[in-house]
Amino acid sequence: MLGEEWTDGDRVDRYLDRADEFPHRAEGESVLLEHVPRDARRILDLGTGDGRLLALLQADRNEMLGVGLDFSELMLEAARKRFADDERIELVEHDLTAPLPALGRFDAVVSSMAIHHLEHERKRSLYGEVFDLLEPGGVFANFEHVASPTQRLHLAFFAAIEEPLENEDPSDRLLDVETQLGWLRELGFDDVDCYWKWLEMALLIGVKPI
Repeated sequence: MLGEEWTDGDRVDRYLDRADEFPHRAEGESVLLEHVPRDARRILDLGTGDGRLLALLQADRNEMLGVGLDFSELMLEAARKRFADDERIELVEHDLTAPLPALGRFDAVVSSMAIHHLEHERKRSLYGEVFDLLEPGGVFANFEHVASPTQRLHLAFFAAIEEPLENEDPSDRLLDVETQLGWLRELGFDDVDCYWKWLEMALLIGVKPI
């Protein structure tokens, strides 16, 4: 299972209270939104949390059908409140350490600040499962917490988000951008690149060939 701290109510509340305040987060998310086609009908969100990213995508995609996966019942409860009575959004309890469930095919798969909690081997296998779930031409967009190339930059990131280093998430399994881009290319994705980056926040995108 992913980090047990995400089953702690105080930890979840603190994260959700700060979600809109992380420096440059909205900037990175806006780039993600630009690269998910407006006509994408089925979108899967890995580690959906309170459904923040699905809601942003849904804002200008009226026909969108979203599926959000998360292992934290507290996060899913928050997402259910966000999408109360919205039949276009399906929320599924699932731990990303296990293979993805059979959910059909998707025009886009997205994730925000979730996959970095997985062990590296599982990250790579998950990327392969995402490739298999995508329709030809489908987009995978991972807005992610990545490893800094130096300890000094790691410290600079924590200073920038005004978080003491001792509060570093013990469930983080950070990995550098270059390794993950290499995996996506090896798995068959096209147009693979880091489309946006600020310190330890990065947007990695790949497209399944048509």
